[in-house]
Amino acid sequence: MSGTAESTAKESSDPFADVRWPTCSLDDFRELYWDVVAPRLDAAGRDPEAHRPTHQWFREEGLRAFLAALRRHHDRSFGEFWREDLGLGDDTGYDWATDHDPTLEALRGFLDSRRSRHSLRESSIAAKRGRLNLYVRAYREANGDDDLLSPVATDSGVPTHEAVHACYAAFDWLNDREYGARTKTRVRSVVDDWYQHLVGRRLAAVNPATGLYDEFKWQVAESDPARLSTSHVRALVRAADSPHERLLVVALAAWGLRANEVAALHVSQFVRDVDDGEVPYVTFAERKNGPGEVNLVYGLDALDDRLDELAAREGWSGYLFPSEQGADPHATRETIWSRFRGLAERAGLPEEIDGERPSPQLCRRYWYDTYTSALEAVLEGLEDIAAEQGSDDPRVVLSNYLSEERSRKVRREFMRRELAAAFEG
Repeated sequence: MSGTAESTAKESSDPFADVRWPTCSLDDFRELYWDVVAPRLDAAGRDPEAHRPTHQWFREEGLRAFLAALRRHHDRSFGEFWREDLGLGDDTGYDWATDHDPTLEALRGFLDSRRSRHSLRESSIAAKRGRLNLYVRAYREANGDDDLLSPVATDSGVPTHEAVHACYAAFDWLNDREYGARTKTRVRSVVDDWYQHLVGRRLAAVNPATGLYDEFKWQVAESDPARLSTSHVRALVRAADSPHERLLVVALAAWGLRANEVAALHVSQFVRDVDDGEVPYVTFAERKNGPGEVNLVYGLDALDDRLDELAAREGWSGYLFPSEQGADPHATRETIWSRFRGLAERAGLPEEIDGERPSPQLCRRYWYDTYTSALEAVLEGLEDIAAEQGSDDPRVVLSNYLSEERSRKVRREFMRRELAAAFEG
């Protein structure tokens, strides 16, 4: 490849200064890894075929451009690149919170089974691994031991009640750190699955997590207002058979707009010429809480398809949902509700969801729930950095160690992934 691996092998402050990232194929990235990244790992005494470098290591080595370009031009995380393109195995280089080999083997075996037998996407595997690792860290901190397997093993001499107490102590540790209810319920779920996996394979005699559901009452979602699930959104997307209907779902569930805001959307409200690092947005001169903007981290393709459809109309006024009759130039709130409910019926959504009939309002709640999930996923990902800074709360890193711009970018990227998983899954 021209002007990439050969030139970057030279000594310079920026080893990728001459690389033209947009022209790099995955083969070029593989070559860059072996020519630039691997020698640095080797010089640090790490096997480049066995030790997967962390994002922190890339940052310290001044190699972050490699990760950014890999994501930008090939939509690849480094973990996916390491496993699928370099063929270097699963999570060998993942920084687990335990050095106990049998425990590590049990954790990896569980994730491998979910990958091969449940056909989960790598993003889902990564989420489960992060939550498991949070539990491992909590268990180690609460009990002073990173051996999670021996207390529950079939040949263990540890009384069952002690194994259960150790598991509960880990969640007490999480409670004391004020993690959100959603994070703790997700950790509890994957921990329960992990222990049950061990019991099913006769690697453990007991699942100490079975009582967590009664012991820790975090299931606040049961009293939350009704909202659509990801499967509901996917059903709506599949049922949408026109650019009009697809944009309707995107505007309600991916942008979180109110029905009256969707009804009156005008092409002039969309701002797509933004600075580098920013995302397009839609503006509102008058909103419930005053003027505002909504970032469009997902769904611009649906907007473009609808604009192409409307551009062919003679005398089109610029409204994305023009009125089919009457004096108003655009659809009414009631029309949006009616169209959505017709689509929900064709999509096979239940007549009631948590006691409420499917509606645009449930889509908006879905958007808020997804945003909250994205924020908590960011916080989970900052656990290790927070620990390095001597803090138990990853929010400290989010507010004090990441710039406002970087914090926004991280949240937006997680949000985009969550929405893509729902709309494209």
